[in-house]
Amino acid sequence: MGYGKLLLDYSLEKAKELGFGAVCFEGNIDFYGKSGFKFASKYGIRYHGLPEGEDASFFLCKELILGYLNGVTGEYSTPEGYFAVEKDAIGFKEYEKTFPFKEKLKLPGQLF
Repeated sequence: MGYGKLLLDYSLEKAKELGFGAVCFEGNIDFYGKSGFKFASKYGIRYHGLPEGEDASFFLCKELILGYLNGVTGEYSTPEGYFAVEKDAIGFKEYEKTFPFKEKLKLPGQLF
């Protein structure tokens, strides 16, 4: 129905309004490419821990300000705050159990 793309494009516009110059993350180019994302390697940015030349087709980037990444090269490192502490993950699993079971469905239009 296109809701995901609408939310993504809206979020990218808000990020641009807040002054963000680029966005990089892991994703599927078949979906995110429709919103202007490209392989981060095009910008000379490698995914952390992967040797240069290794397949990182999941690592995507989009300039929100044209030319923002000109001359930028290097390796992306995930910020420490993105990693869950093991005790928090255990607590979350218990919290998840309080929700009713939902069957995972594959609906028309889903990539996978």
